[in-house]
Amino acid sequence: MSETPTSETDPLGEQPFISHLIELRNRLIRALIAVGVVFAVLVVYPGPSGLFDLLARPLISHLPHGSSMIAIGVITPFLVPLKLTMLAALLVALPAVLYQVWAFVAPGLYSHEKRLVVPLVVLSTILFYLGVAFAYFIVLGRLFTFIQAVAPKVITAAPDIESYLSFVLTLFLAFGTAFEVPVVLMLLVRFDVLSIAQLKAWRSYFIVAAFAIAAVITPPDVFSQTSLAISMILLYEVGIIGARILGTYSASPDEAGEGKAEADKAVVRSGDRGGAAGDAD
Repeated sequence: MSETPTSETDPLGEQPFISHLIELRNRLIRALIAVGVVFAVLVVYPGPSGLFDLLARPLISHLPHGSSMIAIGVITPFLVPLKLTMLAALLVALPAVLYQVWAFVAPGLYSHEKRLVVPLVVLSTILFYLGVAFAYFIVLGRLFTFIQAVAPKVITAAPDIESYLSFVLTLFLAFGTAFEVPVVLMLLVRFDVLSIAQLKAWRSYFIVAAFAIAAVITPPDVFSQTSLAISMILLYEVGIIGARILGTYSASPDEAGEGKAEADKAVVRSGDRGGAAGDAD
């Protein structure tokens, strides 16, 4: 008599799960390869030291003549530029990484959900880049100008490269996140957390909040605070417009059918009122 196997492979459960794990592994490998390729290119040119020189340019240009940055740790001059190169590679390769994420989740989405994800991923990436560029080209220069203006003249500025990198990355993250206002508004409206009418009604409150947020995360000078606040206010208006467009572009077939039915009912009611007015005449 043959023995009965103690376990069987479920073709409907285990195999699809394993295939998803394999797909996830392949996507992660491709994302890491993209980051690795960009990292290798940045190591060759401009190199870790050249990349850090580029990042430090807003500070160096505002230091007193003869001053420079220092490195406290023994291997800090090697590790800090290398860390910056790795972070820069991840930032540059971000579109490729997001594409791999999209390619992994796309087969499980409906067509209207795909129309929702693609523009939001592209828009959020572009806005994050714009926030980082805003911080680098506008905010950092104004910040160091302000610091040099109020600092006592008897102090010789010699910032540590590790603390400078940490400060700049925090500033980049803050501005990159702040520039995601349109994406947040579009998602809130799309998932019925807020309505466009509410966003319009709360416009004045957001203006106050924008200046308060700008006062917290920007240097204490009027130009930087006003620039970020105005940018956030403009992005708020972009978010309202984008929420209206996205609501129609990514509507599911059921929602589109309900909207068409409501429009047909409105036309019928309008016709009934016209016919009643004609009978009265």
